[in-house]
Amino acid sequence: MPAYHHGNLRTTLLAIAERNLREHGADRLSLRELAREAGVSHTAPRRHFADRQALLDALAEAGFARLDTELRDALAAAGEEFGPRLHAMAAAYLRFATEDAALLELMFTGKHREGAERLVAAAAAPFGRMYDLIAEGQAQGVLEPGDPERVGIVLYATLHGIATLINGNLVAPELLDGIAPTAVERFMRGSPVARP
Repeated sequence: MPAYHHGNLRTTLLAIAERNLREHGADRLSLRELAREAGVSHTAPRRHFADRQALLDALAEAGFARLDTELRDALAAAGEEFGPRLHAMAAAYLRFATEDAALLELMFTGKHREGAERLVAAAAAPFGRMYDLIAEGQAQGVLEPGDPERVGIVLYATLHGIATLINGNLVAPELLDGIAPTAVERFMRGSPVARP
């Protein structure tokens, strides 16, 4: 087999792994299969990933980084008004969660594994963005005061629940465009406050 001369094998392997994750799920990911698809020796991926778990963690970490970028871009495009910003962030999260369901599952299951400090740190960015937005709504008087993190968990649980229903084929995907705005409007009207 010819030597791999491209300078970015790690990026190539992650792209192939993400495609395979989307098509077949995490159970079928293997370093040997990635090497075969990339056209490199079966030992080449080990220069970048010590084992299969390291590959899965790298995929999850990249997923959190991409989610953060998508949330940031959605917020930037939405302008300064809180309502449109909250709608944009919710739509971006749901788009990610339904288009990359297998990656999202890998991200969250990996984050709760012992020794996954890097994933916990990677998850802090997108969730910090959500909590900051809640605090922004509270500062503007749109949402009632309360612990932004606890209020944010209510919003996250709502969005993640919608994604789970769609990913589980319990709700038709074409209904997402109507469900998401309704959920955000109800969240804003209810303005859940964490009470002792």
